[in-house]
Amino acid sequence: MTGWLPIALLAVPLLGALLLLLVPEVLRPALRTYGLILSGVTLALALVMVATFDHGQATRLQFTVDQPWIPGLGLHLHLGVDGISLPLVVLTALLTFLCFGYLSWGRPRTPSRFLGNRPRALVFTLLVLEVGMIGTFLALDLLLFFVFFEIVLIPMFFLIGIWGGAGRRAASIKFILYTLLGSVVMLLGLLLVWTQTGTLDMARLAAAHGAGMSRSVQILAFVAIGVGLAVKTPMWPLHTWLPDAHTEAPTVGSVLLAGVLLKMGTYGFARIAIPVLPEGATAVAPWLGAFAVVGIIYGALACLAQRDLKRMIAYSSVGHMGFVLLGFATLTPTGINGALFANVAHGLITGLLFFLAGAIKDRYHTADMPSLGGGMLATMPRLGSVLTFAAIASLGLPGLAGFWGEMLALFGAFQPASGLPRALFLTYMVIGGLGAVLTAAYFVLMLSRVTHGRPPGVVDQQQAPPSGETPDERPVAPLGSDESLAEQAAIATLETEQAQRGIRIDDLRSYELAAWTPLVVLIVLFGLWPGLLLSLTTPAVQTLLGALP
Repeated sequence: MTGWLPIALLAVPLLGALLLLLVPEVLRPALRTYGLILSGVTLALALVMVATFDHGQATRLQFTVDQPWIPGLGLHLHLGVDGISLPLVVLTALLTFLCFGYLSWGRPRTPSRFLGNRPRALVFTLLVLEVGMIGTFLALDLLLFFVFFEIVLIPMFFLIGIWGGAGRRAASIKFILYTLLGSVVMLLGLLLVWTQTGTLDMARLAAAHGAGMSRSVQILAFVAIGVGLAVKTPMWPLHTWLPDAHTEAPTVGSVLLAGVLLKMGTYGFARIAIPVLPEGATAVAPWLGAFAVVGIIYGALACLAQRDLKRMIAYSSVGHMGFVLLGFATLTPTGINGALFANVAHGLITGLLFFLAGAIKDRYHTADMPSLGGGMLATMPRLGSVLTFAAIASLGLPGLAGFWGEMLALFGAFQPASGLPRALFLTYMVIGGLGAVLTAAYFVLMLSRVTHGRPPGVVDQQQAPPSGETPDERPVAPLGSDESLAEQAAIATLETEQAQRGIRIDDLRSYELAAWTPLVVLIVLFGLWPGLLLSLTTPAVQTLLGALP
């Protein structure tokens, strides 16, 4: 009875994009709210799906639609969700709605220059992108999955290439070349599965657990499909397109790229590679774990060397996705649950971080951390506080969403699936733990550069104490003291100078608060109540691994 929901989730943004092509002049006056309304309807449909989902049967595919698509080839329009895909559908709808809200609620002069640059094309691009992202998580046919997987590439290419920064052209070309090459390899793997099994139905293939395919064929198919997914994830060393894409993409592009597009790659491992090719997964898992932990360490070390805030957050995604891949490599319910939890947590936290990076760049006209000069907690305490919150959530502080996924992935490596070398995975666990420490290091370093310290231009008025006297080591001068009054005057002078240079240091704006509050609430909610998400994924993961009939 609810089979219409997946169709509606795709139809609303798709029809909205088509209307922009058919009646552009009619919709032009309403562009500012048009995308917001359509994405809001899509989010409402996703929430209806959550409300009507049978949480006691999370392992079963629900809201299914199965109609012939190309009968001659046996292709079907097969859609549905289970406990693995449902959180990602909602995450996609939420982030898209918040991106439209960020663009629509802000005053014309505030967000960024791309708001006034081809607004109809921007709304059209984001709506088509939403169709591809949601379709990827709904698809239950291998070829249909591939079609949606590829649809997102074109709008993201234009999003970076048209509304990006100074190096947008090179970044967009690099993005499209890397992802298309990976997709070609993945398509070969999907076709190999099709020729061996005679079906593209993902549910039937997963239930068969590799029946009809020899071990060598499964290994070959897993490697081919895995390479295509690893490029999108991205996994080291196939990650080099990501920093440039994030650095040059507009704020909403970076949010959707990190929050959703990277999850399409990791989702493919859970939905296709591991359940359909179990013997191939067992053979390749030690190598997947090795690439994962190298990515964790590499991403952390690269972050320590970055000056640009957006580029640092981009490299942090390489490390965080390393934890996700490590969880998948363990082939255990604990590890894969951790990977799926980290998927959602990373989407929320890194989406918030890129929103913040865009807000900072909008105010200072640069994302270069040394040029920002520090002291944000003094000049913009609310914005600095939200940035601090997002950073400590991303480094994995217990009680916030970023902790559970990485902890479960490491715990899964402590006791990997039977048939995997435990000593090797214990080594991976230790290396991953070191990566978690380095993650804390680069986020603390970022906060020390951006939020802490005195703002540039504020000179310490306190004179050195006479010889023999103990200096006043209080971190904050008492209110009403000469030092406090002098610092306040210096900050006021600094604000005047920055305003003259076009730097706006107004604190958190109302539309930013509206766009970011849902992410903050969910980060805290999943951190304090991880069972809310794990209760959805655990039964589906057990079935995925063949632990349940």
